[in-house]
Amino acid sequence: MPQVTARELVAFLKKQGFTEDRQTGSHQTLRHVERGVSVTVPIHSNCDIGRGLAARILRDSGFSVEDYLRLR
Repeated sequence: MPQVTARELVAFLKKQGFTEDRQTGSHQTLRHVERGVSVTVPIHSNCDIGRGLAARILRDSGFSVEDYLRLR
């Protein structure tokens, strides 16, 4: 898993059909209505998301790391 920023991860998820549901502080929740899946992405300026956390967010949203690398 490469280093990704929150902005890159959110852009990928939106491209895959997720929409902004809500934001509480520095955490944005995205929802995919058809799948019934919600994921929360921490948005901290000038910081990358850890590789493990990014992989976990992708897995929770129904994608693998390979899917991310192929579709981004």
